[in-house]
Amino acid sequence: MGAMSPRSPLLVAALAAAALLPAALRGQEPPPRPAITGLSHVALWVSDLDRSRAFYTDFLGFDESYALRNTDGSVFFSCIKVNDRQWLELFPSNGNTPGDGDRLYHVAIETADARGLLAYLKAKGVKGPGGKPLPAAAPVGKVGNLNYFTEDPDGHIIEFVQYMPGGWTVAKKGQFMPATRVSQRMSHAGIAVANLDASLAFYRDILGFREFWRGSGDGKTLSWVNLRVPDGNDYLELMLYAQKPSAGSLHVLHHVCLEVPDVDAVRAALGTRTLPAGCRQPTAIRTGVNRKRQINFFDPDGTRVEVMEAATVDGIPARSSDAPPPGSQAGIN
Repeated sequence: MGAMSPRSPLLVAALAAAALLPAALRGQEPPPRPAITGLSHVALWVSDLDRSRAFYTDFLGFDESYALRNTDGSVFFSCIKVNDRQWLELFPSNGNTPGDGDRLYHVAIETADARGLLAYLKAKGVKGPGGKPLPAAAPVGKVGNLNYFTEDPDGHIIEFVQYMPGGWTVAKKGQFMPATRVSQRMSHAGIAVANLDASLAFYRDILGFREFWRGSGDGKTLSWVNLRVPDGNDYLELMLYAQKPSAGSLHVLHHVCLEVPDVDAVRAALGTRTLPAGCRQPTAIRTGVNRKRQINFFDPDGTRVEVMEAATVDGIPARSSDAPPPGSQAGIN
């Protein structure tokens, strides 16, 4: 068979198909990964926005920095500010929650270069939610930041955000941070994970997250793996499971952690405030497997808010577990 003409339809089709492959599969070096600096925000579906606002503002003491509205005037989402770089987004569910009853909508990670990171992710073959292609360019969102969405191996929507000079995040710097807020930092978010190897391939091998601790609740099976962002101190806590959790269990596995210096002081302060009706009572103060004291609160939909001290009880780090992941003996991981 003779060589194909430069204008051959077959050659054009082959070149087009090759262009769609990740850079690594085409024998090209992917672009460098820009800095991934921290946990930006966690978005939750809420069944009753007023009750959720009361929990996060009146009870936990945070402030609503803004509420983005739909064209009909209804609230699209409410922004509950933790600090100048972190917040919670409360989305009225209106029947939009997943079929399994989960309340976690997405987790957002901050990057210093959203456009560069988008090129890097494409070169690595990362897809958007539902396996859709990532956007051609990093769009400017409704609040003026660059943002787009990807999906991890467990189907969690992971947003990447770059705070822009003209965006609302930067414009509201120093505002909406009252002394009543129970914490000044969201140290991590917890997400439920079925296959540890697949998650590590995404978060560690592609995104560059750094594993720093593993924990086991019973000493026999691995329960948690903590992965720190590559260019900061915030982290994700992979909550491992073998059997699909119930909706109630997902509300506990999927959580946000508010870091504090003293949980006793938090318990005393919140003891003077009114817990919104329908909220589950908080747990007792206890020392976790990570040897940090903590107390758990639950919002009106049952989503767990972990309030945890920054340091271990004696300043000595907890030993990392070498227990196998759930289901590893059955060949699941």
